[in-house]
Amino acid sequence: MSLLSAPTSTVCAQSDSLNLPIQSLVTKDPKTRHTLILPLVARSIETDWSIGVASSFTFRFNQLDTLTRTSNTQALVLYSLRRQFIAALNGTTYFPGERYILNHQFSYSYFPDKFWGLGKVAPDLNEEAYTFRQYYVYLHGQRKLKERFFGGLLYEYQRLLDVDRVAGGLFDQQHVTGRDPYHISGAGLSLTYDSRNNAFSPDQGALMQVFVSHFTPWLGSDFRYTAYAIDLRRFMRLYRNQVLAVQAYGQFNNGAVPLRSLASFGGSNSMRGYYDGRFRSKNQLVLQAEYRVPIIGRVGAVGFFGLGNVGDHLRDLNFQALKYAYGGGLRVALNRKERLNLRVDYGWGFGESTSHGLYFQLGEAF
Repeated sequence: MSLLSAPTSTVCAQSDSLNLPIQSLVTKDPKTRHTLILPLVARSIETDWSIGVASSFTFRFNQLDTLTRTSNTQALVLYSLRRQFIAALNGTTYFPGERYILNHQFSYSYFPDKFWGLGKVAPDLNEEAYTFRQYYVYLHGQRKLKERFFGGLLYEYQRLLDVDRVAGGLFDQQHVTGRDPYHISGAGLSLTYDSRNNAFSPDQGALMQVFVSHFTPWLGSDFRYTAYAIDLRRFMRLYRNQVLAVQAYGQFNNGAVPLRSLASFGGSNSMRGYYDGRFRSKNQLVLQAEYRVPIIGRVGAVGFFGLGNVGDHLRDLNFQALKYAYGGGLRVALNRKERLNLRVDYGWGFGESTSHGLYFQLGEAF
């Protein structure tokens, strides 16, 4: 879960300077439950100085069930000097024996944001301010088909209550779908292979997921379109508990895709260094890798690199105007047993635009 801004469907952390936590309060049941609460003071690219509270709750239904991964729920409330407000709740519940898995996300955002236009070429001079207010709901239930394989049903709802934009500006010039208030509602299917040995910070195994969702007026959506996504991850333990993590992620859309559902480039989990939403289009492809090294005690370090692109058509996902990002950061183990880390990263993005930022959040980028 990200912490400090509100892009499309996740809350993103991207900041210039950071001073946190001010205070940490940890309450523990050593058998099955761990609760972490972090008051925050931060300064982010999107939010300027911000104050808020973040929390993480991890649990198991049965402490004797060592084969089932630890469930987690994370929450955030944030208010910034730019009068942005974000409230979010998300997490994953692993039921006994992992026969069933439930992913959930609920959020409300009031967020002054930036827009540079659509497509892989969006000059810095195009920057235009706008403000949106939205509710978002995401539910993904999975059932075990066989060992490590899961089939799933998912539902997504988004209500864009208003978009305060410049009249006659980029939104109107480019006839951006969803520049006026709307709501979407869609359902879909998923297929997952998951052999990771930990839900928070795996050092072995793989994750392969394929999603397809259809949004239609039959389900109450204002727009009709189909969204596809593929997420491939591999985790390899190398010399002295050092870990190489690799991810390939693609998002593809077909139909009348509204503004907040377009493939959004950048953020705290993908292409760190780019402002989340710096590039938007129907399709996106990203490749990234991260090298994780323990230093001493609870502290570790990482280095990461990523490259990718966006485009209106699949043929646009090429090396023309290619974007790349790199950076590094520190990890502090808040819960060693469950491998729940506090993550602080600094990333630089290069290509059509150059940007940089500091990220803070609970859990790894991928």
